[in-house]
Amino acid sequence: MTSIADLRKIQEEWKEHCRQIQNLTDTKSLVRENATQKEQRIRRLQKDYAAFCEYYFPHFLTLRDKVTGEAIRTIHNAPFHNAAATKVKNTPNLKAVFKWPRGHAKSTHFDIFMPLWLMFQPKRLINFMVIVGKSEDSADRLLGDIQAELQYNKRIIADFGKQMSLGNWTEGEFTTKDGVYFLACGRGQSPRGLRKRESRPDYIVIDDLDDDELCRNERRVRELTDWVKEALFGALDVGRGRFLMVGNLISKTSVLANICATKGVHVSTVYAVDNEGNPVWKEKWTKEEAREYAEFVGYRAWNKEMMHNPIVEGTVFRQEWIKWAKRPAWKDFTEFVLYIDPSWKSKKSNDTKAAKLWAKHKTHLWHLRAFVRKASLAEMVRWCYDLYEWSLDVGISIRFAMEASFMQDILLDEFTTEGNLRGYQLPITGDTRKKPDKFQRIEAISPLWERGFVFYDISQKEDPDMQAGLEQLLAFEKGMSGNDDAPDADEGAIYILQKNTRQQTYKPRFGKRSTSKNIW
Repeated sequence: MTSIADLRKIQEEWKEHCRQIQNLTDTKSLVRENATQKEQRIRRLQKDYAAFCEYYFPHFLTLRDKVTGEAIRTIHNAPFHNAAATKVKNTPNLKAVFKWPRGHAKSTHFDIFMPLWLMFQPKRLINFMVIVGKSEDSADRLLGDIQAELQYNKRIIADFGKQMSLGNWTEGEFTTKDGVYFLACGRGQSPRGLRKRESRPDYIVIDDLDDDELCRNERRVRELTDWVKEALFGALDVGRGRFLMVGNLISKTSVLANICATKGVHVSTVYAVDNEGNPVWKEKWTKEEAREYAEFVGYRAWNKEMMHNPIVEGTVFRQEWIKWAKRPAWKDFTEFVLYIDPSWKSKKSNDTKAAKLWAKHKTHLWHLRAFVRKASLAEMVRWCYDLYEWSLDVGISIRFAMEASFMQDILLDEFTTEGNLRGYQLPITGDTRKKPDKFQRIEAISPLWERGFVFYDISQKEDPDMQAGLEQLLAFEKGMSGNDDAPDADEGAIYILQKNTRQQTYKPRFGKRSTSKNIW
């Protein structure tokens, strides 16, 4: 329950927010217009979403100094903001998930900018909006932002008239003078009554519905997914209207993940940075800022909040044990092993396959290259041949190994076919040992990470295959339902490297057999 002190603080923050809207949307500093010029400008803004946002919401799109409050620069919309707005505007009956990273203005655009852009079109495109939040209070606060714009934004009032309707302007539910109805709804709340007389919602936005506690309970996730699909979607007029969900993928067991996987749903996925670390919203932050942010929050938080790659740390390996370092010179390694785990002998591309290159340097083990992806056998085989040819250029000799039970005809056929194309065959040896239980085998090598004997080549830190392998490693636990091909390949390579080390280290001693006499 919110305390009186907290309520007062919220009220003061709300009043300050409204004062800022009034001050920063003042029209006195704007170029004077006659009636024709004003009409032309409004028509232009109705067509141009980016220009609409910059004109009516300078208080959102201005970066200010945190100490002085002075404006530093204008933050323009990113291309994905404008593309999403166009999609929403041009698709009256839209079921969509906008999977964007934290801090990329999901709520700002879908809860404020877009509905107002639709509302102030020459022919109004929105009549009844519902905002759904984690709770009724959070939904009220989300709705309060658009309510504040309609009540205090001087530029909106100057162009479209006063919107506040006396008697119908309350927290969590209000109607404009022109009859547009807005309503807040909490997670799981009964949507019965989501109608105004004979009207039904035509714009429903579900904002950040998932949280960590919910995602840990698969039953609750299923129940809430059913609520979204049945009760909430059912509030539309037989599916007519814009039904939107926004958030980031904090868990693969989440409502957002379930809705993304639903047939007929448009999914917009935006990652914070591209493969080279460049921000997709370059107008807001720099590559250096993104890198510093990732370093501060850590690998798991960065992937979860910014890259839609939630990594559930298992009970065996820990993130703090992963050590990235500059690789020694190739000539200083004493042995290289590529261990291949093809997962299954079928050619289906949805099977996860792994091939891991490990090497030995003094007393340490180095993970150097990785293939971890859902791919066909042919794709994995080509990668292995490419790695072999790369090794010749580098000047190293790699031992290729695979569990003997996987060396079936169909798998060898793939290697033979590729070898015939290239004019040579890879020398693959079979791992013929009688393997113990997989969990026991992989758990047994975890102390190598814990004690600091394992290093990862830092030049491969951004490689998606290397990161996919780390995700599997960190998620590894007994009875896990996810993929474990990468840690299985890790164990195979490490077993061979350590076996050879033991054989080289052991030196038999020959001499007279001891007896009890010479012991004592």
